[in-house]
Parts: sequence; structure tokens; C-alpha cells
Amino acid sequence: MSVTPVNRILQGDALEVLKTLPEASIDLIFADPPYNLQLNGELWRPNLTRVDAVDDAWDQFDDFAAYDAFTRQWLSGARRVLKPTGTIWVSGTYHNIFRVGAILQDLGYWVLNTIIWHKPNAMPNFRGTRFKNDVEVVIWAKKETRGAYTFRHHEMKVFNDGKQLGSLWSIPICTGAERLRDEGGKKLHPTQKPELLLERIIGASSRPGDIVLDPFLGTGTTAAVAKRLGRCWIGIERETAYVAAAQRRIDAVEPLPEDDPRLKDAHKRLGRVAFKTLIAAGLIAVGDVLTLDTPSMNAVIQANGHLATEWGHQGSIHSLASLLKDVPSVNGWKHWHYRTHDGRLESIDVLRRNYRDTKRNEG
Repeated sequence: MSVTPVNRILQGDALEVLKTLPEASIDLIFADPPYNLQLNGELWRPNLTRVDAVDDAWDQFDDFAAYDAFTRQWLSGARRVLKPTGTIWVSGTYHNIFRVGAILQDLGYWVLNTIIWHKPNAMPNFRGTRFKNDVEVVIWAKKETRGAYTFRHHEMKVFNDGKQLGSLWSIPICTGAERLRDEGGKKLHPTQKPELLLERIIGASSRPGDIVLDPFLGTGTTAAVAKRLGRCWIGIERETAYVAAAQRRIDAVEPLPEDDPRLKDAHKRLGRVAFKTLIAAGLIAVGDVLTLDTPSMNAVIQANGHLATEWGHQGSIHSLASLLKDVPSVNGWKHWHYRTHDGRLESIDVLRRNYRDTKRNEG
């Protein structure tokens, strides 16, 4: 049985190196493949400086058929090495992402989300011939149609003020010290991804100790972030200049300490609190009236921790809110309100937070 070569850059062609990795050995793949992105002629800014286009040999294909064959081959290799519970993220632009998505589905992957990465500091369209291209699409898919996969839903709320994170991410392209440059000061890699993008991707879909693979490592963003977040990593890269730069970058990364909150599951870190726990703690009492926000309706707290309306509807804070709102699922903590001593209506989630704070202070 072959051993997975973790925490290493494997230099070579991704199509060939993928064949050497053990089957079903990888938890997460992030791939930023060649986009087949070529400009017809040179592009100049209004100040007569030339735009650095993606004109490297690794991004050149004879036609769509050649690009499709390449895409099918590396996606097949990626699927072979993914665990049954594994997921893959693939980044692209309008030049290639629709072809990638179709091939990905043809190979049996199941698409979970498409993330729209908005780049607020994207380069303008200097010719004024079309809209500014300030987004990329990142497809998130799992290996199998059915079965479990990792999604750290609660941890992602930190990126959206404590609320559920959506699929539109506004993240600037990397600049300043994060952007790797050659000895002449030019960008070392034309499509270097910002670390914040990879922090979200790796943080959302893997856990400490998982193995993260990037088959087109480039300047090493995926590996550097994976190392910082306590994941094992594997990078595949063909170009010697990129391998050297990526290795220096990765070597300089210090992993977060094991007790860092970012390495723990948020719902486990805070602890689950049942509504009955608040009753037992005296924060709310049997017989108290709660008010639903929309439609505005009252319900009385029962001894079993359920709520009951005057029309005979009963259920948990979640199921009763779902019934009254006529929607499939509701987080009752956010929609039921209690009346404070000074007469204000306040979300019962405030009581839950107060209870957690008290327990945390006691600990």
C-alpha cells in the first residue's frame, strides 16, 4: 500500500503526478487550472503602460477540444484520489468555467455551490468594449452524489457578522507584500490567489489534520494557508521558478497554536444549548409568553419546553415557528421574542448568549 506524500511539493505535470497518489487518500482539493485565457494582441493602459497578460506557455491550448481533453484528464485523476467524503473546488473565469462545470458533472461529481468571487480592485476594461471583468466563479462539488462531506457552516459565519455566509464573496486580489514578484519587480505568477479566499475554502470544507491537495500549486497559496490552519498539504507544480518560490513561502509559515479558536468547531466550542436549559437556569419560565416576529403571534411556554398557541398549535421553538410561518425550516432562536423587564421585545437568542457567557466565565 503506497503512502500519501504529505507536506511536499511534487514537481511535475499534474496529469502524471496525480496517477502516483494513492486512491481515495485526499480530503479536499482546490484547483486553479489554466484558464485558456489569451488576449488577441497587446493590451495597454491609458498611461501607455503595457498590461501583464496571461501569456505563459502553460496556459496555451490549440483549441477547445484540446482544453476539454486536458480538463477531463485532470478532473478524472482528481476524482480517483478523493475520498468518498471528499470535495473539490475549481476556480475559473468566463473563458473556461462553463466547460469545466459540464465536464465535472459528466464525470460524476455533484455540484454543491458556485461561489461568485467579486474582486473590488479588479483591473478596468481599458478599451471600454465590454463590462469590467471583476468576478471569478469557484465551483464546489463533492465526489459522490450521496453521502456525507465536510461543511463547517458555523465557522463561516465569522465572515458575515455572525450570519450565514452566502455565495457572493467580495475579496480583493492580492497586492502589496502578499503578491510574489520576480527580481525585476514583475508579478511572479499572473493568477496568484489571495490568502483570504483560500482561508474560507479550506476552513469551510476541511478540518485540522485533513489532507489538502492543489494540483496546480503555482506560488503556493493553498499549501501556505493549509499549513497555517493545521492541515496536511500536497502541491503539484511543473514550473521550477514557482516551486522554489512556493517552498520559500511555505517554509516561512508558522502554524496556528492548537488552542487557537479558528481550529475548533464553533458549535462545539460554544456548546449546544437546549431551550429547556434556559428554563432550568431560571432565565425564562413556564407560562411566560413569547412573540413570533412574522406573522406576529403569541405562544406560551410549556413544562416540556415546547410552545403552545391559543389555537392549539404546539411544538418546539423551531417546529412551531416553521408551522406558523409556513416554511420548511426556521431557526426559532432568531424569531421568537420575550418581553424584558422594561417592556421591550428581545430575541430569545440573547438569553442563549447570556447563558453561554455565564458558563464560559464559570469555566
